[in-house]
Amino acid sequence: MPGRRRRVRRIGIDPGRICFKPCGRQGHTLETVMLRADEMEALRLCDLEGLYQEESARRMGISRTTLSRTIAQARAKVAGALLTGQRLVIQIPEHGEEQSQGISYSDNDQPRSVPGCAGQRDET
Repeated sequence: MPGRRRRVRRIGIDPGRICFKPCGRQGHTLETVMLRADEMEALRLCDLEGLYQEESARRMGISRTTLSRTIAQARAKVAGALLTGQRLVIQIPEHGEEQSQGISYSDNDQPRSVPGCAGQRDET
């Protein structure tokens, strides 16, 4: 029996593909921790912007309990990567794949891809 369908999460920023790794270590030799776009957005709203979970959940279009689980998972991933020297990659869906992965960008933050240039964004 398949699990519940994942509700669409609204994401307010598009950071592109971002990777953080410990200084002086080659990225290909490190274990990788993947941070989903919704986990990053939960961190941004709750920890960076200082919003209450209720308001953060409303902005993302999810329940407060879902946000609570998401933020706990995100914090554990970030702490684990920092404390064990792992590479941390923010996993952003390619343009056109957002809906299948349950992501919806707010209107002003819609990413634009350059045809033929995977992963690059059009800055116009």
